[in-house]
Amino acid sequence: MIKLKALGIIALSVLSVQAWASPLTAQLTQFFKARNGQNGELIQVVVKTPQMQWPPCDNPQFSLPGNARLWGMMSVAANCDQKRRYIQVQVQVTGEYVVAAQQISRGATVTPRDLNIVKGRLDTLPARTAMTPDDIVDAVALRDIMPGQPVNRMMVRQPWRVKAGQTVRVTASGNGFAVSSEGRAMNNATLAQPVRVRMPSGQIVSGKVNADGKILISL
Repeated sequence: MIKLKALGIIALSVLSVQAWASPLTAQLTQFFKARNGQNGELIQVVVKTPQMQWPPCDNPQFSLPGNARLWGMMSVAANCDQKRRYIQVQVQVTGEYVVAAQQISRGATVTPRDLNIVKGRLDTLPARTAMTPDDIVDAVALRDIMPGQPVNRMMVRQPWRVKAGQTVRVTASGNGFAVSSEGRAMNNATLAQPVRVRMPSGQIVSGKVNADGKILISL
């Protein structure tokens, strides 16, 4: 009889915790759904902080630092009037990401047929894993990528828009004027990267590469 009574008390305690945990978990889930946007991803929040350290009000206001990650383990500030608590949560996200459909050799240009889209837990993937093929199509592989391997944007680089020794068009612009001339690039550069150019006079100027491979200089 005593054992049954004890079990009953434990069961009631568990139900009480679940009843309290459910609103907090639901509120945090809605917070992260609104933050991450409606991208067809399934979001589940697991609260790691002990119950006694939860916010003391029914509707806390949540906030995160501006550089917080989108998912995984993180600390959420929960504000109740003038009181602030920090809650440790694990944000589990299921969605689509990119894997190699076949081996991509080092130095090869990535094409759409090299890639597959699969669905799984995004929070368990390495940082900067590509979410869509557009993130990496036309990029150049920096290493061999095996079939089925998640493709990380650190495994590739953008193609060179300008190569060292190439003749390039340089446009210098300022308040109400623009002057163009040709020069020779002194380094490789991708889109929006800086490049140094030697002009026919021997002067060396620096600018950034635009989508057409021209070098833009702002004065």
